[in-house]
Amino acid sequence: MLKKRELQDCHTLFALMTHPDVFPYVRQKADSYEAFLFLTKQTIEAEENHELISRTILDEWGNPIGTINLFDIEQNSGFLGTWLGKEYHGKGYNQQAKEAFFDELFYQHDIQNIFMRIRKVNVRSLKAAEKLPYATKANETYPHIYQHVNTREEVYDLYQISKDLYTLWRIRDEHEIKDNNLREA
Repeated sequence: MLKKRELQDCHTLFALMTHPDVFPYVRQKADSYEAFLFLTKQTIEAEENHELISRTILDEWGNPIGTINLFDIEQNSGFLGTWLGKEYHGKGYNQQAKEAFFDELFYQHDIQNIFMRIRKVNVRSLKAAEKLPYATKANETYPHIYQHVNTREEVYDLYQISKDLYTLWRIRDEHEIKDNNLREA
């Protein structure tokens, strides 16, 4: 489902990223394959320097279909950035990738908070964030971060995923699965 970023995936990812329904929402934009290759090299180096964490999202056959990243890591917190190729929207890949990535971030890298800044006009992403049972709107609880991401004008809503809330959700989810398995037996 996830793997570390590799240059060999750049051709496929660049083709997916440049779709007009995807490109406006990608944080690390590139107008050419060469620029995307350069950005990917920079991303790999930045991860080695512990500045960010970046993974390639894979489909069930191991094909690259998007990326998921934690940018601007400071004080065990960072900002989530994720995108999928248009043909993979609405098929459950985003949710699976997020859960695998959150597990890695919280339990292997000791990240405590993941923030998501979502454009107020990006209704699709706002609805997706509202569906996450472990995400909370953080415009008022983190006003300094909200103001920081909206320095010029109010463009973004801010959401937070805390390690504690995510862990509680995981425990509850695991208990529900066990309960359902017992009922079926």
